[in-house]
Amino acid sequence: MIRTILFTLLLIAVAVSPAFAIGPDEHSVLVIVLDGLRPDYVTPDRMPNLHALGERGVVGKQHHAVFPTVTRVNAATFATGAYPKTHGLMGNSIYIPEVSRARGINTSDARNLFEVDKATGGKLLTAPTTGEIIQAAGGRVLVVSSGSSGSAYLLNPRVAGGAIINTDLVLPEDLQARVDEVLGPKPEEALPNLARNRRAVEAYLTIGLDEIRPVLTYMWLSDPDKTGHAKGIGSPEMEAALRAVDGEIGRILAEHKRRGIADTVDIVVTSDHGFSTHIGGADISGTLVRAGVKRSMSSADVIVVQGAIYVDGHDPDVIQRAVDALQRAEGIGAVFTRGEEIDGGIAGSFSFQSMHWDHPRAADIYVTADWDHETNEYGWKGRTTLGGTAGHGTSSPYDIHNTFIAAGPHFKSGVASAVPTGNVDIAPTALALLGIDVPDSMDGRVLHELLLNGPDLNTMQIHSVVHQTETSWDVGKYRAELSETRAGDSRYLDWSRVKRNVE
Repeated sequence: MIRTILFTLLLIAVAVSPAFAIGPDEHSVLVIVLDGLRPDYVTPDRMPNLHALGERGVVGKQHHAVFPTVTRVNAATFATGAYPKTHGLMGNSIYIPEVSRARGINTSDARNLFEVDKATGGKLLTAPTTGEIIQAAGGRVLVVSSGSSGSAYLLNPRVAGGAIINTDLVLPEDLQARVDEVLGPKPEEALPNLARNRRAVEAYLTIGLDEIRPVLTYMWLSDPDKTGHAKGIGSPEMEAALRAVDGEIGRILAEHKRRGIADTVDIVVTSDHGFSTHIGGADISGTLVRAGVKRSMSSADVIVVQGAIYVDGHDPDVIQRAVDALQRAEGIGAVFTRGEEIDGGIAGSFSFQSMHWDHPRAADIYVTADWDHETNEYGWKGRTTLGGTAGHGTSSPYDIHNTFIAAGPHFKSGVASAVPTGNVDIAPTALALLGIDVPDSMDGRVLHELLLNGPDLNTMQIHSVVHQTETSWDVGKYRAELSETRAGDSRYLDWSRVKRNVE
């Protein structure tokens, strides 16, 4: 048995430690993030280029975004291979008392992140990034993006010998003139965001491949998310956005082939999260004010930063009353508090550990919106009680389960895998593909089973479990459920949900 295990480990080591020098002429990795891409969007008719890429490579059928399922949390995870418990970027809006004790900070604007980094002594992220790790190994990381300047910056906040080319942010600053010369003035935003997405791709195909020559590129295209937020899942505009980003993938593949590098680039296509139709109903601040837990909608005694709730002085009585009010409120989903393993410290709640969120910056309470499987006007399943037209951020399976497709010289071919994977695994896998040691700071795992000469998928040990926690009211019971799937020692949150007034 021991010999068999050692032999298998040897095969894996050979598979992920190729004898190539770091350089784009020999090998590189391209990670394409299509913002908000649900896996069921990818069909032969709607996205033929991406679907065909999966057919000749690997498709992860059980891929997971990091929860909270918001953009900048997952951007930080792509950069660090870590969960919020390690990288410290807790939400799309974050509470950093060194910057402001009375409000959250919007991370979509990189200028706010510069301020946070300065105020925390360079600890915007509390984990090393692939940019820093790859720079130490002699390579460069490039970020090209049509998304927010904040998400672009989080992908490589130290720049680390590489570059960021975003519509609203270019680093290092002396690269701006060259970007303007090659790419021209930045286009206006639109729905779909065609011109800005195309400009990001062009940045990779020209300045990236010809001048920066990165070994790892993060390419972030803002659709279908941008169009989906405004127009809804299944709308004609969103369908057009999907076709357009698929066309950009086709253009990338064609240019790789023209340059003769198609056999030297490993491509991973993923998304930062899934997407759901919004029907409203979740009102965190209003619930707390009506229950007398928070003095007013703008008061600082209890600060609500999206789903994170910070209680002044961490008063345990106020925290308990807040949890009670949230559990009773329709439209509110699972509640998370400090605790051990799965159960939170307050009855009926789950722990921060269960959502990989137990960082010193964590709030006193985290709460998500409720969800269901009902369809929208275009026949697409998945609704949540957040406001607006459509979006993400909850523990709904439609927000958590996102896309993973990969192909290239080091990936298996024609494989559809039911082994759970996550955005947290992409950075360590990219490092392994480049022959760079994966640091202990990374919570994710190398996806050996998807690589050439890796273990057979059928040998992977997978275990799924639904955890329950309850509390009693005078009118019945409240029950919360949380589903997770494990691959070896790696835990992936599938969904959480609540049931009120159960028997």
